[in-house]
Amino acid sequence: MYPDNYLYTKNHEWIAVEESIGTVGITDHAQHELGDIVYLELPEAGQRFDANDVLGTVESVKAVSEIYCPVSGEVVEVNGALTEHPETINSEPHGAAWMVKLKLSNPDELGALMSSTDYQKFVSAGGH
Repeated sequence: MYPDNYLYTKNHEWIAVEESIGTVGITDHAQHELGDIVYLELPEAGQRFDANDVLGTVESVKAVSEIYCPVSGEVVEVNGALTEHPETINSEPHGAAWMVKLKLSNPDELGALMSSTDYQKFVSAGGH
């Protein structure tokens, strides 16, 4: 369910890294907990974030939740299609519903994130 080549946060974000670019989204667990997603607010390209900074917000019929940046970096691309179709997050959270691409400024921060196996154990143990 959770791609093995992604890394995960305790706040239910994922990051897939290729060279120095990390693609970020929220996990299937997060979208399931949120319910039907109706609105998304994302940053603009060029904005810089530190690890654990608020990257944006996602709004569902149940609640508004913050999206946290898993590692430090600069936004180099934003998935504009999601602002038109935020419901894509419910159907493809680990694929087409990526949110931003970051140019990593401190790749060592990736070591603090969870593997797919560790994330699944975290969620199974009731991690929120």
